[in-house]
Amino acid sequence: MASSSSRLSILPLLILIFHLSVPLRSCCFGERTLAMIKPDGIVGNHTHFIKTTILASSFTILQEITLQLDRHTAQGFYAEHSSRTFFPDLIDFITSAPVLIMVLDKVSAVSDWRALIGPTDASKAKLTHPHSIRAMCGVNVQRNCVHGSDSTKSAAREISFFFNHTDSGGNVSEHDEL
Repeated sequence: MASSSSRLSILPLLILIFHLSVPLRSCCFGERTLAMIKPDGIVGNHTHFIKTTILASSFTILQEITLQLDRHTAQGFYAEHSSRTFFPDLIDFITSAPVLIMVLDKVSAVSDWRALIGPTDASKAKLTHPHSIRAMCGVNVQRNCVHGSDSTKSAAREISFFFNHTDSGGNVSEHDEL
C-alpha cells in the first residue's frame, strides 16, 4: 500500500496530465480582431478555404455571424468612408449578398490577420503577396473577398458594432470547430 507522501508526490503529475488532456475551447491570447468574408467570398465559395486558412494560421474563431446587411447597417459600419467617391459602390456591393463576420483571437491578431489577407487591391496582391487570401480569392480593390480591422481600436469598434447590433437577421454562434 502506498504511503500518503508517495500519493502526494504524484499529485502534481496527475494535475498536469489532466490540464493537458482538456481541450482549450476558446483560449484568449489578449488581442482580437474582426474578420469579414465579403459577398464575393461567400458567393464565390471561398468560405471554407478562408476559414481553414484562418485556423491553420493559429487564430481562434471566437464568434461568427452570417448577415445579409441592409443599407443602413452597411452605411453605419463604413461611415468613415462616407465622403469618399467609392462609398455608394461599396454599399451596393456589401449589401449584394450575405457576409460572414468573425471575431478572431491570437497574439498580434490585427497585424497577423492583415498580413494574411494581403493588400487591399487584390490585383496588386496577386503580384506582391501571391499567397495572401486576397491574391488567391479576390479580383480587385472592391471585390477582395475579406475585410480586416486596421488597428486594435478599429477592431474593438467593429466587433462591438456587429456583435451588439444583430438585428439584421443574423445568427450568432460560438465557434467550436470548422
